[in-house]
Amino acid sequence: MHPVLADLLHLLELERIEDNIFRGESRDIGSAQVFGGQVLGQALSAAQNTVEDRVAHSLHAYFLRRGDMSAPILYDVDRARDGGSFSMRRVVAIQHGRPILNLSASFQKYEAGLNHQSEMPSVPGPDGLQDASEFAAEMLEKIPLKMRRYLTESRPFEFRPVRPVDFFQPECLPPIKHVWIKAVDKLPDDPNLHKNLLAYVSDYELLGTSTLPHGLAFGRGRIQMASLDHAMWFHRNARVDDWLLYSMDSTNASGARGLARGQFYKADGTLVASTAQEGLVRVLDGEGAAAEPSVPGKQA
Repeated sequence: MHPVLADLLHLLELERIEDNIFRGESRDIGSAQVFGGQVLGQALSAAQNTVEDRVAHSLHAYFLRRGDMSAPILYDVDRARDGGSFSMRRVVAIQHGRPILNLSASFQKYEAGLNHQSEMPSVPGPDGLQDASEFAAEMLEKIPLKMRRYLTESRPFEFRPVRPVDFFQPECLPPIKHVWIKAVDKLPDDPNLHKNLLAYVSDYELLGTSTLPHGLAFGRGRIQMASLDHAMWFHRNARVDDWLLYSMDSTNASGARGLARGQFYKADGTLVASTAQEGLVRVLDGEGAAAEPSVPGKQA
């Protein structure tokens, strides 16, 4: 297996300390703090380790503090409920004695039921599209070192955007983004592992969708972004070592926050998962920021 992907699987395995307490390590992928998708995937893995014969169908998480890449993360699982069909787990991720993430996840026994879904957008397939890490050398030389590492670091997933973004002279575009995603190597068949990895990768690309209408130049390092919360719903099983289309849109940006939604589709059009995330989107030099809207009847 590709060593970067094998390392990610190792990160998601976790070490069991007590019946409901697990420990995980972190990896520096070039971001300013522990990658939020890593903490999501590990927290979901910790919850799954306390559930039998049921699969995750949803998770809701709040990011509370930056993660320290040099220290382990403890995951404390509360077995909140085991009912006839559903189980609920609450997970607190802890570093240096303080929570950095709260997550709730729900698990369900398999049941047959009604079946419909939204239609996959009509976009070009992954064949022939350029991977996001394949940037021209002259462009990389202009990008700040930390961002350069984030863009070029070897990753466990391929990312092929349908429409790549120019980091220095971006257009003002509709808040819609489509990216084909696939693990870089073959994976084991465990469906729980594929859900953990889908949670991990769902934190890539999503929040940036809320900046597209504003033509902000990320290459100049003037944007501060961080996930605040993240929700995910697993509709159908899927393999993340097959191509998945991550279709994203943003419905709002205001108050230095952006809201984005995403849907994962198999190449045959099957909808497998949905996501939603709000995050901090702060323009450090004030570029693109709108004034506070006036409120009727409010005195200036």
